[in-house]
Amino acid sequence: MFALCDANSMYASCEKVFDPSIRNKPVVVLTNNDGCICAACGIAKRLGVGKKFVPYFQVKKELEAVGAVIRSSNYELYADLSQRMMDTCARFAPDINVYSIDECFLYYGKEPLPPQEGWATLASRIRKTVWREVRLPICVGIGPTPTLAKVANHAAKKVEGFKGVSVLDTQAIRKEVLSQMGVTEVWGIGKRLGLRLNALGINTAWQLANRDPSQIRKEFSIIVENTVRELNGEVRHTWDSVRAAKKEIYSTRSFGNRITEFNELRSALASHAETVAVKLRKQKSLTASMTLFATSSPHDTEGYFRRSHFHRFTVPTNDTRNIVKVIESAMVQLYQSGVRYYKCGVGLLDLHDEGLFQYDLFSPSNDNAKLMSCMDNINARYGRSTVQMAAKGFEQKFAMRREFLSPQYTTKWSDIPKIKC
Repeated sequence: MFALCDANSMYASCEKVFDPSIRNKPVVVLTNNDGCICAACGIAKRLGVGKKFVPYFQVKKELEAVGAVIRSSNYELYADLSQRMMDTCARFAPDINVYSIDECFLYYGKEPLPPQEGWATLASRIRKTVWREVRLPICVGIGPTPTLAKVANHAAKKVEGFKGVSVLDTQAIRKEVLSQMGVTEVWGIGKRLGLRLNALGINTAWQLANRDPSQIRKEFSIIVENTVRELNGEVRHTWDSVRAAKKEIYSTRSFGNRITEFNELRSALASHAETVAVKLRKQKSLTASMTLFATSSPHDTEGYFRRSHFHRFTVPTNDTRNIVKVIESAMVQLYQSGVRYYKCGVGLLDLHDEGLFQYDLFSPSNDNAKLMSCMDNINARYGRSTVQMAAKGFEQKFAMRREFLSPQYTTKWSDIPKIKC
């Protein structure tokens, strides 16, 4: 059996954890640079103002009219509360797979004995424990396959009568739920695939479940066949206990404000270089080459400008100093006076496993592993950029615009909630 634990409106719910004054108000969270809506709480959705990826400026007056609370994306807070939620859920199963920032699968084995309290009571206990300890509202769906666990979670959220908990442990309940689900609401069935299925008369999840898997494979793919088999209780999805290391690592972001100065662009690139270097060391890899780019906006009236620079290291490295050092030579190619830069980024390519890489006898590495480890440990304990490269600068005018940012209650000393008795 599998259980899927999924937080309701994760970002918006995180904003309410430490701010009781907004718990009964519509809350909307914006994307990077406060551009579009990326999350909305249930109250906002019921008021019709929580449509995803609508530009904020277009609905600003509508949001003001209903008294909506606007928040910039507080990724530091969301990541920390997500980890707390996952740690809490993990106590209720022998195995866990974190699927995304707001959901995880719990695995109980191929033929587990039902818990003494019953599956529904267990699901309810998970839900109540996460609410009590983390203050995040979640829904829990339990089924014999990952896809049916997803279906059960959908029912727990959206089908009347389930109230946050659903268990698909009988044929009757499975038929009842699948008959009420559109085919595009099934995990892995997108809009385009849904249109093709609709053309064959498959409009609900129940109709899809009753199709011949072999025939579905011929007409579509093995992925859709696996979905059909999972809807019928046959486990086809698995997850790796150890995720494969990334083959490329990028850090890119548009600026909060356009930048035109040489030093500002150099600092922005150094900031991205520091970010990718930390990620590189975290997966214990070395990079043999890197790419950098800087660009203006294609919508600017001054004309579009884009430049990139490729660099190959003599000896693969994961030392931040070596990666940042490349920026100085790249700036000659990337910077042009008068350009209003909108975005820049750094990418590490041709990655190698640090433990398996064979160094050249005549080209020794100049990486300082102890220094990098010391930096990473300090920043992990006291917060990002506690120790940083000087090239990154201290007044970052290029930083992401977050005008409605809430405090980082759990990851920043100055933002720790203060209680006065």
